[in-house]
Amino acid sequence: MTQQLPDLLAEALAATRTRRVNERDAAFRLLALAYQTAAQVLGKVGESELAWIAADRGLAAAQQSGDLPVTGSLVRSVLHCLTSTGRYEAALHLLDDAEEHFRPGSGEATGDQLSVYGALQLAGAMAAARTDNRGHVRELLRRADHAAQRLGADGNHLWTAFGPTNVAVHTVATAGELGDHQIAADLGQRLDTSGLPVERRVRHDLEVARALAAHNRTDDALAVLLRAEATAPEQVRHHTMSRELVLHWVRGTRGRPASRVAAGGSLQAGGCRGLRRER
Repeated sequence: MTQQLPDLLAEALAATRTRRVNERDAAFRLLALAYQTAAQVLGKVGESELAWIAADRGLAAAQQSGDLPVTGSLVRSVLHCLTSTGRYEAALHLLDDAEEHFRPGSGEATGDQLSVYGALQLAGAMAAARTDNRGHVRELLRRADHAAQRLGADGNHLWTAFGPTNVAVHTVATAGELGDHQIAADLGQRLDTSGLPVERRVRHDLEVARALAAHNRTDDALAVLLRAEATAPEQVRHHTMSRELVLHWVRGTRGRPASRVAAGGSLQAGGCRGLRRER
């Protein structure tokens, strides 16, 4: 992705300037989605400020496209970036501003509309959890669950992976953020995520591993992390959450760390070096 995104962004930007008028909206829509992809990748590897720039430019392109669900999807990217850089109140204010604009009506709604709205609530729930506002977290999860029930099944509209299972995944993640690690670990290990895209399944595994680690269940947490790495090696080796977990284990071990932890630390360090070369 880091090799392909620069050319993709350049070509998509050029398309918005060279296409005929009747093709411009489609070109801006694709440019917005390309920026969203860049924001997601940059966020995973810990480049929060660059992710913010990509999400902001993507939102501007989405607004030019006139596509409401895509605009909502880019608002979600901005929410993620605000949360990842510690601007929780700003993220929640943005969600409040977007709430009425993107809320599906009581009549028939498309899968894109329901999924984007629900995903916005889930992103907001993570920001609310960082402010330790349990009531707000419950309300945002309730809104997301209502959208998921209207959708009727797990889906992947506009690459949101939204549905009832993803609401449950965020219930686990917000519990971890609120310090309810035992709940996050117990619920997380029981949750069947096999129907979700690989990225969502592995991110859930990282949340479960973090909850287990918080209870000093290092062997169990490491087993979950290694399973996730077998499923998606690049995601685990480059993701900030897995790097932080392994480095914490290595630094917190007196004497020589266990062989599996040491091997994990080696993989994380190698992955970081490789990514810096690519960028």
